[in-house]
Amino acid sequence: MFVFGPKIKSLIQKACANKKHIKLTVGVIANGEKNITVFDESGVVQNDNFVYEIGSITKTFTTSLLAKYRNEQKMSLEDSIQKYVAGLNDDQYYPTLKRLATHTSGYHRFLPNGKWFRFTLLKGLITGDIKEGENLLQMDYGKMVQLLCENPLQDKDYPWQYANFGMALVGYAVGACSGLGYSETMNRFLSEELGLKHSYTGTNPDKNLHGFHFSNEDIGNWVWDKDNNLMAPAGDISSTAEDLLAYARMNMFEEKPYFALCHQKYADAKKYDMGLGWILQKNKHHVLFHNGATGGFRTYLGIDKQKKCAVVVLANYPINTDKIGQSLLDSL
Repeated sequence: MFVFGPKIKSLIQKACANKKHIKLTVGVIANGEKNITVFDESGVVQNDNFVYEIGSITKTFTTSLLAKYRNEQKMSLEDSIQKYVAGLNDDQYYPTLKRLATHTSGYHRFLPNGKWFRFTLLKGLITGDIKEGENLLQMDYGKMVQLLCENPLQDKDYPWQYANFGMALVGYAVGACSGLGYSETMNRFLSEELGLKHSYTGTNPDKNLHGFHFSNEDIGNWVWDKDNNLMAPAGDISSTAEDLLAYARMNMFEEKPYFALCHQKYADAKKYDMGLGWILQKNKHHVLFHNGATGGFRTYLGIDKQKKCAVVVLANYPINTDKIGQSLLDSL
Protein backbone atom coordinates (compact mmCIF):
# COMPACT_ATOMS: atom_id res chain seq x y z
CA MET A 1 0.00 0.00 0.00
CA PHE A 2 1.22 3.52 -0.80
CA VAL A 3 2.68 5.40 2.19
CA PHE A 4 2.62 9.20 2.38
CA GLY A 5 5.82 10.84 3.56
CA PRO A 6 5.92 13.17 6.61
CA LYS A 7 5.84 16.37 4.50
CA ILE A 8 2.78 15.28 2.53
CA LYS A 9 1.01 14.07 5.68
CA SER A 10 1.61 17.47 7.27
CA LEU A 11 0.24 19.31 4.22
CA ILE A 12 -2.86 17.11 4.21
CA GLN A 13 -3.47 17.54 7.94
CA LYS A 14 -3.18 21.34 7.68
CA ALA A 15 -5.51 21.38 4.68
CA CYS A 16 -8.19 19.40 6.53
CA ALA A 17 -7.95 21.15 9.89
CA ASN A 18 -11.19 22.83 11.08
CA LYS A 19 -13.12 21.82 7.97
CA LYS A 20 -16.09 19.86 9.24
CA HIS A 21 -17.31 18.56 5.87
CA ILE A 22 -14.12 18.14 3.89
CA LYS A 23 -13.53 15.18 1.63
CA LEU A 24 -9.94 15.47 0.39
CA THR A 25 -9.18 12.71 -2.10
CA VAL A 26 -5.57 11.99 -3.05
CA GLY A 27 -4.89 9.51 -5.83
CA VAL A 28 -1.49 8.20 -6.90
CA ILE A 29 -0.09 6.01 -9.65
CA ALA A 30 3.47 4.94 -8.79
CA ASN A 31 5.55 1.82 -9.35
CA GLY A 32 2.79 0.36 -11.48
CA GLU A 33 0.24 0.54 -8.68
CA LYS A 34 -2.77 2.77 -8.00
CA ASN A 35 -3.77 4.11 -4.60
CA ILE A 36 -6.69 6.37 -3.66
CA THR A 37 -7.03 7.72 -0.12
CA VAL A 38 -9.76 9.99 1.23
CA PHE A 39 -9.21 12.26 4.23
CA ASP A 40 -11.54 14.27 6.40
CA GLU A 41 -10.91 16.41 9.48
CA SER A 42 -10.20 13.33 11.61
CA GLY A 43 -7.99 11.37 9.18
CA VAL A 44 -8.49 8.60 6.61
CA VAL A 45 -12.09 7.68 5.75
CA GLN A 46 -13.78 5.26 3.37
CA ASN A 47 -13.32 5.92 -0.33
CA ASP A 48 -16.81 6.19 -1.85
CA ASN A 49 -15.58 7.36 -5.28
CA PHE A 50 -16.79 10.89 -4.61
CA VAL A 51 -17.69 13.10 -7.58
CA TYR A 52 -16.06 16.54 -7.63
CA GLU A 53 -16.31 19.60 -9.82
CA ILE A 54 -12.87 19.56 -11.51
CA GLY A 55 -12.93 23.12 -12.85
CA SER A 56 -10.22 23.98 -15.34
CA ILE A 57 -8.87 20.44 -15.63
CA THR A 58 -11.82 20.35 -18.06
CA LYS A 59 -9.62 22.32 -20.49
CA THR A 60 -7.37 19.30 -21.05
CA PHE A 61 -10.41 17.25 -22.10
CA THR A 62 -11.58 20.03 -24.43
CA THR A 63 -8.17 20.17 -26.14
CA SER A 64 -7.98 16.36 -26.29
CA LEU A 65 -11.17 16.43 -28.33
CA LEU A 66 -9.69 19.13 -30.56
CA ALA A 67 -6.55 16.99 -31.07
CA LYS A 68 -8.69 13.94 -31.85
CA TYR A 69 -10.59 15.81 -34.55
CA ARG A 70 -7.35 17.19 -35.91
CA ASN A 71 -5.92 13.67 -36.19
CA GLU A 72 -9.08 12.60 -37.97
CA GLN A 73 -8.63 15.59 -40.34
CA LYS A 74 -11.99 17.03 -39.31
CA MET A 75 -10.37 20.19 -37.92
CA SER A 76 -7.05 21.99 -38.21
CA LEU A 77 -5.17 23.79 -35.45
CA GLU A 78 -4.76 26.63 -37.96
CA ASP A 79 -8.51 27.00 -38.46
CA SER A 80 -9.80 30.43 -37.54
CA ILE A 81 -12.61 30.44 -34.99
CA GLN A 82 -14.48 32.39 -37.69
CA LYS A 83 -14.93 29.08 -39.54
CA TYR A 84 -17.20 27.82 -36.75
CA VAL A 85 -19.03 30.96 -35.55
CA ALA A 86 -21.62 32.62 -37.79
CA GLY A 87 -22.27 36.35 -37.75
CA LEU A 88 -18.72 37.66 -37.44
CA ASN A 89 -17.25 40.58 -39.36
CA ASP A 90 -15.88 39.39 -42.72
CA ASP A 91 -12.98 41.88 -42.74
CA GLN A 92 -11.76 41.20 -39.18
CA TYR A 93 -9.00 38.81 -38.04
CA TYR A 94 -10.01 36.12 -35.53
CA PRO A 95 -7.59 33.77 -33.71
CA THR A 96 -6.71 30.23 -34.70
CA LEU A 97 -7.73 27.25 -32.61
CA LYS A 98 -4.08 26.66 -31.72
CA ARG A 99 -3.74 30.14 -30.26
CA LEU A 100 -7.00 29.76 -28.38
CA ALA A 101 -5.96 26.36 -26.98
CA THR A 102 -2.56 27.66 -25.81
CA HIS A 103 -3.69 30.99 -24.31
CA THR A 104 -1.75 33.01 -26.89
CA SER A 105 -4.75 34.43 -28.78
CA GLY A 106 -4.59 37.84 -27.13
CA TYR A 107 -7.99 37.64 -25.43
CA HIS A 108 -8.01 39.18 -21.98
CA ARG A 109 -8.15 36.90 -18.98
CA PHE A 110 -11.26 38.63 -17.59
CA LEU A 111 -13.51 37.90 -20.58
CA PRO A 112 -16.43 37.32 -20.82
CA ASN A 113 -17.23 39.25 -17.63
CA GLY A 114 -14.96 42.32 -17.67
CA LYS A 115 -12.22 43.48 -15.31
CA TRP A 116 -14.52 43.52 -12.28
CA PHE A 117 -15.02 39.75 -12.52
CA ARG A 118 -11.83 38.61 -10.78
CA PHE A 119 -12.40 41.03 -7.90
CA THR A 120 -16.03 39.91 -7.52
CA LEU A 121 -15.07 36.23 -7.67
CA LEU A 122 -12.20 36.49 -5.17
CA LYS A 123 -14.25 38.66 -2.78
CA GLY A 124 -17.17 36.24 -3.02
CA LEU A 125 -14.99 33.22 -2.31
CA ILE A 126 -13.33 34.90 0.68
CA THR A 127 -16.51 36.29 2.24
CA GLY A 128 -18.85 33.47 1.26
CA ASP A 129 -21.09 35.86 -0.68
CA ILE A 130 -21.15 33.46 -3.65
CA LYS A 131 -24.12 31.33 -2.73
CA GLU A 132 -25.24 27.85 -3.63
CA GLY A 133 -25.23 27.18 -7.36
CA GLU A 134 -24.04 30.69 -8.28
CA ASN A 135 -21.84 30.30 -11.34
CA LEU A 136 -20.34 33.56 -12.61
CA LEU A 137 -18.97 31.99 -15.80
CA GLN A 138 -21.93 32.38 -18.13
CA MET A 139 -22.20 33.31 -21.82
CA ASP A 140 -24.81 32.86 -24.51
CA TYR A 141 -24.33 32.89 -28.30
CA GLY A 142 -25.16 36.56 -28.71
CA LYS A 143 -22.64 37.60 -26.07
CA MET A 144 -19.99 35.36 -27.65
CA VAL A 145 -20.41 36.99 -31.06
CA GLN A 146 -20.46 40.46 -29.50
CA LEU A 147 -17.21 39.83 -27.61
CA LEU A 148 -15.50 38.44 -30.71
CA CYS A 149 -16.47 41.47 -32.78
CA GLU A 150 -15.73 44.06 -30.09
CA ASN A 151 -12.27 42.77 -29.14
CA PRO A 152 -10.20 43.05 -32.35
CA LEU A 153 -6.81 41.32 -32.42
CA GLN A 154 -3.79 41.15 -34.67
CA ASP A 155 -2.63 38.05 -36.55
CA LYS A 156 0.23 37.11 -34.20
CA ASP A 157 1.12 35.01 -31.17
CA TYR A 158 0.44 37.19 -28.14
CA PRO A 159 2.25 36.73 -24.82
CA TRP A 160 0.69 33.92 -22.80
CA GLN A 161 -2.40 35.05 -20.89
CA TYR A 162 -4.71 32.49 -19.32
CA ALA A 163 -8.13 32.93 -20.93
CA ASN A 164 -11.29 31.00 -20.11
CA PHE A 165 -12.98 32.73 -23.04
CA GLY A 166 -10.44 31.31 -25.50
CA MET A 167 -10.98 27.75 -24.29
CA ALA A 168 -14.74 28.24 -24.42
CA LEU A 169 -14.36 29.08 -28.10
CA VAL A 170 -12.38 25.88 -28.70
CA GLY A 171 -15.19 23.88 -27.12
CA TYR A 172 -17.79 25.68 -29.19
CA ALA A 173 -15.82 24.90 -32.37
CA VAL A 174 -15.54 21.21 -31.44
CA GLY A 175 -19.29 21.05 -30.82
CA ALA A 176 -19.98 22.80 -34.12
CA CYS A 177 -17.71 20.35 -35.94
CA SER A 178 -19.48 17.32 -34.45
CA GLY A 179 -22.91 18.85 -35.09
CA LEU A 180 -24.01 17.85 -31.58
CA GLY A 181 -22.85 20.82 -29.52
CA TYR A 182 -20.18 20.78 -26.82
CA SER A 183 -22.02 18.99 -23.99
CA GLU A 184 -23.30 16.02 -25.99
CA THR A 185 -19.98 15.70 -27.82
CA MET A 186 -17.99 15.80 -24.59
CA ASN A 187 -20.23 13.33 -22.76
CA ARG A 188 -19.88 10.84 -25.60
CA PHE A 189 -16.11 11.39 -25.61
CA LEU A 190 -15.86 10.79 -21.86
CA SER A 191 -17.94 7.62 -21.80
CA GLU A 192 -17.49 6.01 -25.23
CA GLU A 193 -13.98 7.09 -26.25
CA LEU A 194 -12.23 7.27 -22.87
CA GLY A 195 -14.40 4.78 -20.97
CA LEU A 196 -14.83 7.07 -17.95
CA LYS A 197 -18.03 5.97 -16.24
CA HIS A 198 -18.28 8.61 -13.52
CA SER A 199 -17.42 11.75 -15.50
CA TYR A 200 -19.88 14.08 -17.17
CA THR A 201 -20.49 17.71 -18.07
CA GLY A 202 -22.20 19.97 -15.56
CA THR A 203 -23.21 18.92 -12.06
CA ASN A 204 -25.77 16.44 -10.78
CA PRO A 205 -27.23 17.09 -7.31
CA ASP A 206 -27.80 13.35 -6.84
CA LYS A 207 -24.15 12.50 -7.51
CA ASN A 208 -21.84 15.47 -6.85
CA LEU A 209 -20.30 16.29 -3.50
CA HIS A 210 -21.28 19.74 -2.27
CA GLY A 211 -18.66 22.45 -2.03
CA PHE A 212 -18.04 24.35 1.20
CA HIS A 213 -16.68 27.72 2.22
CA PHE A 214 -13.93 28.14 4.83
CA SER A 215 -16.70 29.00 7.31
CA ASN A 216 -18.04 25.44 6.73
CA GLU A 217 -21.07 26.89 4.94
CA ASP A 218 -22.54 24.58 2.30
CA ILE A 219 -22.37 26.42 -1.06
CA GLY A 220 -23.56 23.47 -3.14
CA ASN A 221 -22.50 23.09 -6.77
CA TRP A 222 -22.13 25.42 -9.70
CA VAL A 223 -25.15 25.30 -11.99
CA TRP A 224 -24.40 25.50 -15.72
CA ASP A 225 -27.42 27.20 -17.26
CA LYS A 226 -28.68 25.14 -20.20
CA ASP A 227 -29.32 28.21 -22.38
CA ASN A 228 -26.35 30.28 -21.22
CA ASN A 229 -23.51 27.78 -20.87
CA LEU A 230 -21.05 28.47 -23.69
CA MET A 231 -18.28 28.95 -21.08
CA ALA A 232 -18.70 25.28 -20.07
CA PRO A 233 -15.70 23.93 -22.08
CA ALA A 234 -13.44 25.98 -19.81
CA GLY A 235 -14.48 24.25 -16.59
CA ASP A 236 -17.75 22.33 -16.29
CA ILE A 237 -16.76 18.65 -16.01
CA SER A 238 -17.45 16.62 -12.87
CA SER A 239 -15.32 13.53 -12.18
CA THR A 240 -13.78 11.18 -9.63
CA ALA A 241 -10.23 10.31 -8.61
CA GLU A 242 -10.70 6.87 -10.16
CA ASP A 243 -11.61 8.33 -13.56
CA LEU A 244 -8.93 11.03 -13.45
CA LEU A 245 -6.21 8.48 -12.67
CA ALA A 246 -7.44 6.38 -15.60
CA TYR A 247 -7.25 9.51 -17.79
CA ALA A 248 -3.79 10.26 -16.42
CA ARG A 249 -2.61 6.76 -17.32
CA MET A 250 -3.93 7.16 -20.88
CA ASN A 251 -1.92 10.38 -21.19
CA MET A 252 1.12 8.90 -19.48
CA PHE A 253 1.40 6.11 -22.04
CA GLU A 254 -0.20 8.17 -24.84
CA GLU A 255 -2.69 5.35 -25.39
CA LYS A 256 -4.64 7.54 -27.80
CA PRO A 257 -2.50 8.94 -30.65
CA TYR A 258 -3.89 12.44 -30.24
CA PHE A 259 -2.62 12.76 -26.65
CA ALA A 260 0.93 13.20 -27.96
CA LEU A 261 -0.24 16.23 -29.91
CA CYS A 262 -1.46 17.82 -26.67
CA HIS A 263 1.87 17.25 -24.91
CA GLN A 264 4.02 19.16 -27.39
CA LYS A 265 5.28 22.64 -26.56
CA TYR A 266 3.49 25.41 -28.49
CA ALA A 267 4.24 28.50 -26.39
CA ASP A 268 6.06 29.92 -23.38
CA ALA A 269 3.87 30.39 -20.33
CA LYS A 270 6.11 32.50 -18.06
CA LYS A 271 7.29 29.95 -15.46
CA TYR A 272 6.09 27.04 -17.60
CA ASP A 273 5.64 26.00 -21.23
CA MET A 274 2.30 25.41 -22.90
CA GLY A 275 0.91 22.37 -24.66
CA LEU A 276 -2.62 22.09 -26.00
CA GLY A 277 -4.51 22.73 -22.78
CA TRP A 278 -1.78 21.15 -20.63
CA ILE A 279 0.81 23.19 -18.71
CA LEU A 280 4.32 21.75 -19.17
CA GLN A 281 7.25 22.00 -16.79
CA LYS A 282 9.93 24.27 -18.24
CA ASN A 283 12.56 22.20 -20.11
CA LYS A 284 10.99 18.99 -18.76
CA HIS A 285 8.00 18.50 -21.00
CA HIS A 286 7.46 14.96 -19.73
CA VAL A 287 5.98 16.62 -16.62
CA LEU A 288 2.54 18.12 -17.27
CA PHE A 289 -0.29 19.32 -15.07
CA HIS A 290 -3.43 21.36 -14.72
CA ASN A 291 -5.39 22.63 -11.76
CA GLY A 292 -8.98 23.70 -11.35
CA ALA A 293 -11.24 25.88 -9.22
CA THR A 294 -14.98 26.44 -8.95
CA GLY A 295 -16.94 27.98 -6.09
CA GLY A 296 -16.25 25.40 -3.38
CA PHE A 297 -13.78 23.10 -5.11
CA ARG A 298 -10.04 22.98 -5.82
CA THR A 299 -8.35 20.28 -7.92
CA TYR A 300 -4.96 19.24 -9.29
CA LEU A 301 -3.84 16.62 -11.82
CA GLY A 302 -0.14 16.06 -12.50
CA ILE A 303 1.68 13.48 -14.65
CA ASP A 304 5.34 12.54 -15.06
CA LYS A 305 5.54 10.50 -18.26
CA GLN A 306 9.19 9.64 -17.67
CA LYS A 307 8.74 8.28 -14.14
CA LYS A 308 5.37 6.74 -15.10
CA CYS A 309 3.61 8.30 -12.15
CA ALA A 310 0.62 10.58 -11.64
CA VAL A 311 -1.13 12.45 -8.83
CA VAL A 312 -4.67 13.73 -8.44
CA VAL A 313 -5.85 15.89 -5.52
CA LEU A 314 -9.55 16.76 -5.19
CA ALA A 315 -11.11 18.90 -2.46
CA ASN A 316 -14.60 20.23 -1.77
CA TYR A 317 -13.15 23.29 0.01
CA PRO A 318 -11.11 26.14 -1.56
CA ILE A 319 -7.75 24.87 -0.28
CA ASN A 320 -4.34 24.80 -1.96
CA THR A 321 -4.47 21.44 -3.76
CA ASP A 322 -1.59 22.55 -6.04
CA LYS A 323 0.87 22.52 -3.15
CA ILE A 324 -0.13 19.02 -2.09
CA GLY A 325 -0.18 17.69 -5.65
CA GLN A 326 3.09 19.20 -6.83
CA SER A 327 4.92 18.20 -3.65
CA LEU A 328 3.63 14.65 -3.93
CA LEU A 329 4.48 14.36 -7.65
CA ASP A 330 8.01 15.64 -6.98
CA SER A 331 8.46 13.08 -4.19
CA LEU A 332 7.53 10.01 -6.24
